[in-house]
Amino acid sequence: MVLAFISDLPAYASVLLIICLIAVCLFEAINGFHDTANAVATVIYTKTLTPNVAVVWSGIMNFLGVFFGGMVMASILSVFGGSGGDGGIAVAMGIVKLMPLNEMMASEMNATIALVLAVLLSAIIWNLGTWYYGIPCSSSHTLIGALLGAGFAFSTIYKGANVNWSKAGEIGSSLLISPLFGFSLAILLMFLLRSFVKNKAIFKEPDTKKPPPFWIRLVLILTCTLVSFFHGSNDGQKGVGLLLVVMMAFMPLQFAFNPSLDQQALKSYALKMEAQLTSAANAAGPDGHADVLNGFAGQAGRVATQLDTLDRNNKTEILAVRKSVQELNKGLKGAMEGNLIQDKETRKVVKAEIKKLSESYEFAPIWLIVLISICLGVGTMIGWKRIVVTIGEKIGKSHLTYAQGASAELCAAATIGVSTGLGLPVSTTHVLSSGIAGTMVAQGGVQNLQRKTIMNIALAWLLTLPVSFMLAGGLFFILRAIL
Repeated sequence: MVLAFISDLPAYASVLLIICLIAVCLFEAINGFHDTANAVATVIYTKTLTPNVAVVWSGIMNFLGVFFGGMVMASILSVFGGSGGDGGIAVAMGIVKLMPLNEMMASEMNATIALVLAVLLSAIIWNLGTWYYGIPCSSSHTLIGALLGAGFAFSTIYKGANVNWSKAGEIGSSLLISPLFGFSLAILLMFLLRSFVKNKAIFKEPDTKKPPPFWIRLVLILTCTLVSFFHGSNDGQKGVGLLLVVMMAFMPLQFAFNPSLDQQALKSYALKMEAQLTSAANAAGPDGHADVLNGFAGQAGRVATQLDTLDRNNKTEILAVRKSVQELNKGLKGAMEGNLIQDKETRKVVKAEIKKLSESYEFAPIWLIVLISICLGVGTMIGWKRIVVTIGEKIGKSHLTYAQGASAELCAAATIGVSTGLGLPVSTTHVLSSGIAGTMVAQGGVQNLQRKTIMNIALAWLLTLPVSFMLAGGLFFILRAIL
């Protein structure tokens, strides 16, 4: 399918698309070996698994996490009354929504190519640099900073193409809060283990001549598995989102609007929504917001008309109907949150039809998910040692114990899993590193931390967003001039 798309592009655009695809694969592979340590450091340093077994197992679970992690957590959260994000690709859509996509796809191809290349190059440069020096830096911060920087630079030239700053703020909050949560939860877990576990051997340095206690070995393997799986579900989806941005830039006809959905089915969803809103408006009392309901009914009717006459080969029409559906869904979500739609049946119908209509612009082809899964899984199996040494030896002054390894990874798995289900990108690196730091504090107080390493990690944490932002913005202007 991809080759068929490429053959429809001009020769220079085909070459640049192939370069961008390779760059996305490289970024995701770097993400894999940059973050492998987050899952395997504890099982390696507690002698639970040998390095080779640990990284291969982690790679397999990362691969599976990209496919199933989002769906698993969405299902679990829905049981507890949560919205469960967006099914399987909520995190990917969070990345996509950062960019001014509609304006990007409507502009000339050279500008969009410059934008995606700027994002990819800046993210790869910063990720490789921090990996080389063994600094546990966040691939999430790097990617988001690059997307925002290139998007901001793009918006300075193409007026109206604004970066989604509200979404950026939401993601920024999750990136900020998650390490603090991991740090605090790790301290709490260590306290609970000390209070309820009688076998004090788990709080001592591993004996290199003896295997770990059987039960703690099972716990550590389980937590390694969970961190790997949920790393795939969260960081893998970021790669899916990044690749979607690339494909939309080069092939808006195929990726702006879901080609696998039937137009008439979409039209029927909009008409059902229109009928329900009109009925609710007619039945509404003085405080029933009938004018609001009629307004949305008219908007749904116009969307149905657009879908009925949509020419799939006309980019202008595709972008117009995409924008109309997005505006309708956004408006209706806001109306329900503000309780402007009060009738229970109407809320139920509107919620269901919003979800169906959103599939027209929120989708990821299976081949794209497979490609990212392979790149992340393979990347996880190589280049892991530098960061493992930092996490295992340089965060705390004492050797990592069984209890510390289990606590840190359990915190990381829980934090990343819940974030994936809610559709929020978080940094696996920062969550796990902060968890390790929390266990070191619980074990021996603040003085048990290695100040130099903590300062390096904190400095990378503070610098990643602004550096990747400025680097991507500068590269956009340079590449645009060249192209």
